Amino acid sequence: MIDIKDETFNGSYPFRPNYLEIGGFKMHYVDEGEGEPVVMLHGDPTWGYLWRKFIPSVSDTHRVIVPDHMGMGKSSVPKNPNPYLLRHHISNLEELLLSLKLKEITLVLHDWGGPVGMGFAVRHPGLIKRLVLTHTWAFAEWPGGKFPRLLEIIRSERGESFVLEKNGYVKRALLGTANYPENYTSKVLNAYLSPFPTPESRLALLCWSRDISVSESDRSYGEMNHIEDKLSLLADIPVLLIWDMLDPVLPGSVLEKWQAIYPHAKVCKIEDASHFLQEDAPGRVICEINHFLSSK
Repeated sequence: MIDIKDETFNGSYPFRPNYLEIGGFKMHYVDEGEGEPVVMLHGDPTWGYLWRKFIPSVSDTHRVIVPDHMGMGKSSVPKNPNPYLLRHHISNLEELLLSLKLKEITLVLHDWGGPVGMGFAVRHPGLIKRLVLTHTWAFAEWPGGKFPRLLEIIRSERGESFVLEKNGYVKRALLGTANYPENYTSKVLNAYLSPFPTPESRLALLCWSRDISVSESDRSYGEMNHIEDKLSLLADIPVLLIWDMLDPVLPGSVLEKWQAIYPHAKVCKIEDASHFLQEDAPGRVICEINHFLSSK
């Protein structure tokens, strides 16, 4: 596996790497700035590079923590071949954030970062000051309507070949939901693909999609159901919902579901962007987050 620990990707990710040993792997995280902590969590099939444009701006006024989930980004691949269930990811995040002794945390969650981050939040509601939810979910049953064809492929018998051998997932997921595909230059795509050069390094990509709970028989259904039942523990804190209205994966109906749970939430709708809003509309999203962080 190629070592990308000190790789800056043509200066686009210049942040000093930090590591915490957790069980059988090393969890990488960016730790920039000072002040109240803002923890930004990526989903699948991305890594902390997703937040590269956000870190410099937000870290002017806050301490920004951006972890890479195990087996992704600059985190190492665990020795145990398959500890990739939701409960494992939540426990990893819990160990990291508690080791950093963080409090008054703002969680900024995207995609699978939502179930992981909300899983931590309902375990430690007293540590959470604000929530920023962007194209994510934390519900036992899949909330997005028709299951995306790409995810169906990954969950099928041909999924292992498609993800592990053919490396067919990352690029297709990014470009397939992009409203501004020109933003994905060859340098940007290379950065997203760099952590996954071998079949062994792509196991996390396969497992995330297969861990989405669709029915009670799915292995993480119980964990998701527990999180959903506890979302009310966070009902009294400020919430910002940022939603790109062209997202085919988690459409506006999912936003409405979050609004029903947190009716006091501030809502920002971006009409011309899709699932990876960090690439389609980074400037507008950064402004919304910074304004939210500065609000009393």
